[in-house]
Amino acid sequence: MERANLDGGKIWTKPFLLLSMSSFFMFLNFYMLATTLPLFVKDVLGGSQQQMGLVITLYVVGNVLFRPFSGRWVDRFGKKKMAVLSLAVFFIASLLYLGTYELALLLMVRIIHGASYGVASTATSAIAADIVPASRKGEGIGYFSMFMSIAMVIGPALGLVLWNASGDTALLGTGLVVSLCSLLLAMALRMPLEDRKPEQAMPRTKWTWSNLIEKKALPVSMAGFVLAFSYSSLTAFMSSYTIELHQSGITSYFFICFAVMIVLSRPLIGKVFDKYSEHYLAYPGIVLFIVGMVLVSQAQTGWMLLAAGAIMGLGYGALLPCFQTLAMKLAPAHRTGLATGTFFLFFDLGYGFGSYVLGLIAAGTNYRTMFLAASIIVLLSAVIYYVFHHRAQLSRKPVLAANK
Repeated sequence: MERANLDGGKIWTKPFLLLSMSSFFMFLNFYMLATTLPLFVKDVLGGSQQQMGLVITLYVVGNVLFRPFSGRWVDRFGKKKMAVLSLAVFFIASLLYLGTYELALLLMVRIIHGASYGVASTATSAIAADIVPASRKGEGIGYFSMFMSIAMVIGPALGLVLWNASGDTALLGTGLVVSLCSLLLAMALRMPLEDRKPEQAMPRTKWTWSNLIEKKALPVSMAGFVLAFSYSSLTAFMSSYTIELHQSGITSYFFICFAVMIVLSRPLIGKVFDKYSEHYLAYPGIVLFIVGMVLVSQAQTGWMLLAAGAIMGLGYGALLPCFQTLAMKLAPAHRTGLATGTFFLFFDLGYGFGSYVLGLIAAGTNYRTMFLAASIIVLLSAVIYYVFHHRAQLSRKPVLAANK
C-alpha cells in the first residue's frame, strides 16, 4: 500500500475494514464477558459483590501491567506484528476459560486476558491512526471506534442470551470463536510500507518514563480515567441492579439503546471534531453522561432505564472518540502508539478502580446510591479537562498571537 493512498481522503479502504472488524470481534468478546462473568461468579461460584467487581478489576490489572509498555512495543517492533501476537494470546486466554470453575484460576485467566487486550487495543488503535487520512482523522477514528460501539450493542445482549439459554459453556465457546475471528482478520491486514521497518521509527534506547508515557496525552487521559471510573458501574452492576428492580429483561435493551445512540451520532461527532473544536464535544458529552447516570440511579420503570441508556450513549459516544483522537493529535506523529497506550492505560485504570470501589459503595449502601455517586464523580472530568487542557490552550493563544 502506498502512502498516497493513505492521504487521498478515503476512509473506507480494505485495510480499514479488516482492522475495524478485527477490533469489533475483540470488543465483542470483551463485552460478552464483562456483563456475564460477574453473574457467573455470583451464581456458579457463589461469590460476593466485591468478588463480582474483582473479576472485572483483575482483567484491568493485567491490562494496566502491560499497557505502559505496549505503546513502546508497538512503535518499536511494528503495529501489525504486535497486534497479531497479542490477539494470539487473547485467543489462548479465551480458550483457558473453558472448564475453569475455581475463582482463583478464573482470576488468573482474567489477568492474562486483560494483558493481551491491553496490547492488542493499543496496536489496533495505532494502526487506525496511520491508515485514515490526516485531514479526516477525527472522522476516521470515530468510525473505527464505532465498531467498538456496535460490539457494545451486541456483546451484552448476546452474552446474556447465551447465559440464560445455555449457561457458561455456550457463552465461553462463543467467546472463543469471536476471538479467533479477531486474530484471523488481523493476520490478513496489509500494513503501509512505512510500518514494515519499525526500528527506524523508534531507535533502541533505555527504559524511561518518557519512553513509556506520552506526557502530552496526560491531561485528556486523566479525564478519560474519570469517565471510565463511572462507566464501569454499568458493565459490572447493571445486570444485578435490574434484577433488584424486577426489570431483568431490560438489561440487554439498555445496552442496545446506549450503543445505538453512539452509532447514530458517530458521523456527526467526527465531523465536529475535525471542523470545529473538541470543546463542542467534551462539555455537552459530560453533561449528557451525568444526566443519564442520575436517571439510572432514580429509575422506577424499564422506560426510565431505556431513556437513561440513550442519553448516556449520546454522551459517551461524544466523549470517547473525542478524548482518544485528541490524545493522538497532541502527540508527535512518531509517538502515536505511546499516546494511544497512555490514554488507554488511564482509561483502563479508571475502569478497574471504578468497578471495585463502586462495588464497595454498592455493598455498603445500595445500587441507587452507587449510581448516584458515579454521576457525581463524572463532574471531575470536566474540571480536569478545563484546567489541564482547555485553559492551557487558551493561555497559549496570546503567546502565539504575539509571536506572529
